[in-house]
Amino acid sequence: MPSNRRTATVAGVLFLVTHVTSIAAVALYGPVLHHADYVVGPGPDTQALLGVFLEVVLALAIVGTAVTLFPIVKRQNEGVALGYVGLRTLEAGVIAVGVVPLLAVVTLRQDSAGTAGADATALGSALVAFHNWTFLVGPSFICGTNTVLLAYLLYRSGLVPRFIPVLGLVGGPLVFASGTAQMFGIYQQISVWAAIAAIPVFAWELCLALYLILKGFRSPASAGLTTAPVVADAHPVAG
Repeated sequence: MPSNRRTATVAGVLFLVTHVTSIAAVALYGPVLHHADYVVGPGPDTQALLGVFLEVVLALAIVGTAVTLFPIVKRQNEGVALGYVGLRTLEAGVIAVGVVPLLAVVTLRQDSAGTAGADATALGSALVAFHNWTFLVGPSFICGTNTVLLAYLLYRSGLVPRFIPVLGLVGGPLVFASGTAQMFGIYQQISVWAAIAAIPVFAWELCLALYLILKGFRSPASAGLTTAPVVADAHPVAG
C-alpha cells in the first residue's frame, strides 16, 4: 500500500509538470510563433530557448507519467497499458522533434544579425509551420488517443472516481476531432473552438493529477493491487 501511494503521488506530480511546462513554454516562445519578422529583429532569444527547454522537460514528464502508471494499470489490461506507454512515448517524441525547428529559427536570427532578407523570413516561417504541424499531431491526435486508453483503464479499475476518467473518455475523442478540423482548415489551431475542445482533456489531466497527489488510488480498488490471490486447498477433505 505505501508503494502504491508513492506511485500515485509521483504520477500526479508528473501530470502537473506537463501542465505547467506546456503552458509556460507556449507563452515563452510565443514571439517566435506569432511574428514572421522574428529572424530580422532583435529577438528575445533567451526567452525562446527557455520555452524550448521547458518543452523538453514536458516530453520527459509525459514519458514519466506512462512509465509510473504502467505497473498499476497493466493489472487491468496489460495490452491496453502497453498501448498507453507506447503512445505517450510517441507523443513525447513528436514534441521533441517539434522544438528543433524553433531552435533553428533562433540560430537563423543570430547568424543573420538583423540583415536577413525575404528568403530568411520565408525560411523562418516554414520552420514555424513545421513546429505547428508537430503540435497538431502530438497534442491532438496522439494525445487524444492515449487519453482514451488511460481513461478506459481507470474507469474499469475504479482506482479514481468515475467522473475523472469520464472526462478523459469525452475529451480524448473531442480533441482528436478538433485536430482533424484544424488539419482540414475548418478553424485555426489558435482559435476559440480549439480552446473549447481542449477543456475536457485539460480538466481530466488536472483532476487526475490533484486526486492522485491528495488521495492516491481509491480503496478498496488499490488494496486489490497488492493482495495475493487466494489459493484453494488442493487436499481433499476426508469424509
